[in-house]
Amino acid sequence: MKIALLGYGKMGKVIEKLALDRGHTIVFKSTADTSEGNFEAADVAIEFSAPEAAVDNISKALKAEIPVVSGTTGWLNKYDEMVKLCENRNGSFITASNFSVGVNLFFSINEYAAKLMAPWKEYDVSVEEIHHTEKKDAPSGTAISIAESILKHSEKQDWKLNSSEENNLKITAKREEDVKGTHTVSYISSIDTISLEHVAHSREGFAKGAILAAEFLKDKNGVFTMKDVLGI
Repeated sequence: MKIALLGYGKMGKVIEKLALDRGHTIVFKSTADTSEGNFEAADVAIEFSAPEAAVDNISKALKAEIPVVSGTTGWLNKYDEMVKLCENRNGSFITASNFSVGVNLFFSINEYAAKLMAPWKEYDVSVEEIHHTEKKDAPSGTAISIAESILKHSEKQDWKLNSSEENNLKITAKREEDVKGTHTVSYISSIDTISLEHVAHSREGFAKGAILAAEFLKDKNGVFTMKDVLGI
């Protein structure tokens, strides 16, 4: 499979290494300032850039009729616009707040736990995320996805960043040196605490999942999710 990398930072470099190990070819790669290769030769594009660049990158791929996998977060106010463009171009598209297989399993476990905990009002639920100091958006897209699944089964109205309000789910965002990504869901009562946690040890999990998504997306049409990729 011929891959275009839209965004060639730390994640892009890890994706490149794993893709080559899996027998794929990198035909194009770009950063905010430079690009090299032949974009039109790509079978699929994998996009890990920055929130301000994501929409342009995704649009570029869809308009060129190249399936696109996007792992950039912080741009989802334009999501419906990208879905419409995908449909108009009869293209194919996957975006996810996190492509890690483990995190996507965690998403399903989290939602199941939220259903179980819903009747037990004495437990107050919160979400904490910790990432490296270079991460620009807060809270993380993964934390938002976790919170939204909990809210489906909760009387709370919305999530709030670093704010404890009775009708809102608190998300705490922390930035620390060289943290790949830690997400913790805590149910706390006066009697005990129940916690679910996912800790990423390297970026390879995110990269592998993005490549799996790209392999899934090739030769398909439509808008998909990681649940489709993993069959969960």
